[in-house]
Amino acid sequence: MAADDEDYVYDEDSGEWLPASELAAKRAAQGQVEIRDAVGNLLQDGDAVTLIKDLDVKGAGQTLKQGTLIKSIRLTGDPQEIDCKYPGIKGLVLRAEFVRKR
Repeated sequence: MAADDEDYVYDEDSGEWLPASELAAKRAAQGQVEIRDAVGNLLQDGDAVTLIKDLDVKGAGQTLKQGTLIKSIRLTGDPQEIDCKYPGIKGLVLRAEFVRKR
């Protein structure tokens, strides 16, 4: 299929006719949220992070100390929250502003 044979689709956001592949790439890019740590590093699923301050964990009666290593984070889609696993704490969600990429 030549580039001239590609189907064009109307993009309601911009009011323009775009090639179908270009519109699909544009929509995929909009769906991704960039999550950055306290110093501006881009975080991704599976990254290891270190806490930059002591955090009291609500419901667990436990404090995570500064320097604690959290392995294998997962992004939640919220630009400020990351899902984590830590021994003894179920469902741990941390704010990205309190971690630094390792």
